[in-house]
Amino acid sequence: MTSVQKTVGLCLGFVAVVVGLFVSSVLRTPVLSEDQLREQGVFVLPRPREISPIELQTHTGEAFTLADLQGRWTFAFFGFTNCPDICPTSMAVMGQARRALGEDAFQGLLVTVDPERDTPEALAAYATTFAPDFLGVTGELAALAQFGEQVNVAFAKVPMLNEDGSADPNSYLVDHSANIVIINPRGHYHGFIKYPQQADIIVAAFQSLAANF
Repeated sequence: MTSVQKTVGLCLGFVAVVVGLFVSSVLRTPVLSEDQLREQGVFVLPRPREISPIELQTHTGEAFTLADLQGRWTFAFFGFTNCPDICPTSMAVMGQARRALGEDAFQGLLVTVDPERDTPEALAAYATTFAPDFLGVTGELAALAQFGEQVNVAFAKVPMLNEDGSADPNSYLVDHSANIVIINPRGHYHGFIKYPQQADIIVAAFQSLAANF
């Protein structure tokens, strides 16, 4: 190898290192402190709370228990498929965040607050629209309410009104909390992301929490 070839090789190697460092600095999301996360609407509990056993089902008909909340981060949204605006907006940004992070990132859930109308088929079509492996979770109303209570989510059926102002028993919406619930790999309630959420904030929250866990 001539001296010129050696020089060119060294230059190319130096350039490759510089480019690699630049790309790494551009792509790397900074790890945020809890105070910085709070400024972005991400609230981390001072001490994560244990979740008592749950007995629910996925949209595939399989059992969904506390064990399914362990081993990886879970981001869960409590909503319903007939929700006119908040649910699809939050689920959409959660799906965007998952695509940016990759399939090995968090587990995404839509926990229905309307089990009366949200059949497994409806949940499957809805949840997987936002990410192919997102799960719809359903079960008995009491079991869903008990799960929600443990992660500070409340919901209630709100009847629609007839023209005369009376309640229509056959038509209703469900009033519910709009936070994205964060559950850590131990299956503990770790915190939440306030509505309205943004995909880049969800990405930063996941990477920051995972780095500090």
